[in-house]
Amino acid sequence: MENLLIIRLSSLGDIIHTLPAFSVLRQNFPEARIFWACEKSGREILELVPGLDEIIIWPNNFFRTGLKIRKYKIEIAFDFQGLLKSAFLALASGARKRLGFPRQNLKERLASLFYTQTSAPINEFDHHVIYKNLLLLELVGLKIEWQPENLHFPLSIPREIRKKVKEKLEAAGLVNGRPLIVFNVGASWESKRLPAAFWTEVIKGVRKEFHQDYAFCLLWGNKEELNLARTIQRATDIPVVPFLTIKEVIGLISSSFLLVSGDTFALQAASALRIPVVGLFGPTSPTRNGPIRSHDAAVYASVNCSPCYQRRCSRPHCWESISPQQVTSAIINRIKNHG
Repeated sequence: MENLLIIRLSSLGDIIHTLPAFSVLRQNFPEARIFWACEKSGREILELVPGLDEIIIWPNNFFRTGLKIRKYKIEIAFDFQGLLKSAFLALASGARKRLGFPRQNLKERLASLFYTQTSAPINEFDHHVIYKNLLLLELVGLKIEWQPENLHFPLSIPREIRKKVKEKLEAAGLVNGRPLIVFNVGASWESKRLPAAFWTEVIKGVRKEFHQDYAFCLLWGNKEELNLARTIQRATDIPVVPFLTIKEVIGLISSSFLLVSGDTFALQAASALRIPVVGLFGPTSPTRNGPIRSHDAAVYASVNCSPCYQRRCSRPHCWESISPQQVTSAIINRIKNHG
């Protein structure tokens, strides 16, 4: 029986994108013990993943984590992060095989020095990041066929999480029996956020089309996003979701009719749960990070400077090239072609 280590420390959306690789490993190595190293925030997602033997939390003390992992006698370490710290962790695990991405597909190219094997190089913007992750599994003899519609994201949402979400929504007056459309207005990167006026125009356009057919709500993540959501609320009278844990956000999304979101964890979670989505893309590429189902929508303006993957931008030509009417039309079409 082999001991396998997955290293994907962050971010939340990228942890979601690594789940299909875990699923393939679990299916092909049913007797193996599989460990996953992540930062504290990722634990909430991984606790919803059946078949994962143990979650190892990456603390500030690198050496303490390395010593802990060595006790598990890891034989193969898969570094899906591609940073120096994750490559160091693979080395510290004592794994005889340390598998990672090739130098040209790494943010920090020196990380490749710590791998014993690397996957085939790809053009980052021509392929989905999930495909890039799956290619790493070819190094253990698995044949990968890219079939996005058949990807498996092993997420199991406990009944108590669904119950908590329902109670919070009821307390906020959000449960009325109508299908729920969620507008996720925040994003961790400043460059991924759209202004309140843009969201306001989109929401008013969707409500005008469908009147009272649906319930609507605004989802947020941190205090800055909450302020944005409240500004939109004042202009649209759409309720703001109360504070939700990461697990509860997943629970909310799982019971939604549709999610409208930028390139964030919420979008990746909805796509994984097969909830219809409309994704909004500015500085990032929908080909690499977008919804995986063919009938989901991605609104993107392919301007010369995009994708740039910059967290901040003083002149966001990508967003300036997208109109609220385009987004509204995409949402209306996705609602009419729900499934």
